[in-house]
Amino acid sequence: MYQIKQKPEDFVVEELLGVDLKESGDYIIFELKKRNYTTERAIQQICDSLRIPRKYVGYAGSKDKVAITTQFISIFRVKKENIGRLKLKDIELKFKGCSDKPISLGDLKGNKFKIIVRSTSKPPSRTDFIPNYFDEQRFSKNNAEIGKAILKKDFKRAADLISEASKDDAKILGDYLKKKSNDYVGALRLLPKKILMLYIHAFQSSVFNETVNEHLKLNKNKKIKEIKNIKIPLPGFGTEFSGEIGEIQRKILDREGVSPRDFIIRSLPELSSEGNERSLFAEIKNLKINEIKKEKEYLLEFELPKGSYATMVVKYLFS
Repeated sequence: MYQIKQKPEDFVVEELLGVDLKESGDYIIFELKKRNYTTERAIQQICDSLRIPRKYVGYAGSKDKVAITTQFISIFRVKKENIGRLKLKDIELKFKGCSDKPISLGDLKGNKFKIIVRSTSKPPSRTDFIPNYFDEQRFSKNNAEIGKAILKKDFKRAADLISEASKDDAKILGDYLKKKSNDYVGALRLLPKKILMLYIHAFQSSVFNETVNEHLKLNKNKKIKEIKNIKIPLPGFGTEFSGEIGEIQRKILDREGVSPRDFIIRSLPELSSEGNERSLFAEIKNLKINEIKKEKEYLLEFELPKGSYATMVVKYLFS
């Protein structure tokens, strides 16, 4: 047993960005430092304060809420002096440069972490690799089920599940459906594309996690370093199933009643997903473990590739 995130200062994240900055360009790049905010909420605060559309702001990856996080964002054609005048609680913006294109998901190289682990019942182990599971914050309430409903074209169920999970979204969807009864596609379109894609990704992530689980069960007599670090599909309409992994994943999708062609969503084409791949294991780089209080508290410092979860590292080191 252990505790993390007792306060935001216990979980510090610094983004490692892979973008070359210039002296001029349509997109102004800022370093966003936030405390106790989700990335999306912090960006919405910035957009509201600047009175600009949400679509003007881009970022490479979502960061934890109960944490102090530093990440890069791009803002389309904003004046630096307007940013300088912003006074937002627990949000800081620092100008870094310019770019000809917005920051997006592929621009993230990885993240650097400093995490205090408290109330431990045992000292941590050491390892260079962990299974690259998506952790529970990827799924939240109903996320994977909402994604599955969208893939199955059951837009009413998707809207109902979203409304269960969020009072704000329930109001947005409910107000629209009072005017246009049964237009669930139109209602869903009122939500940001990034949020709707999160639901599709949550379903893909749950299939990935289960595929990894089954593969590791088949190799349970081997140590991690003896298992090849293969790529595991995040399923989509372009996924081709082959070998042991393909057989595992086909069975999972069959049980869920989802086929690769379901990832083509003609009513909401912007949510269609070709699929992707993700490494079976994540490499932990530059791991440092410092004891703060004898066998009770530790400071962990390490780097992870993009998309890998620091909370999974903590679980693995203290399991």
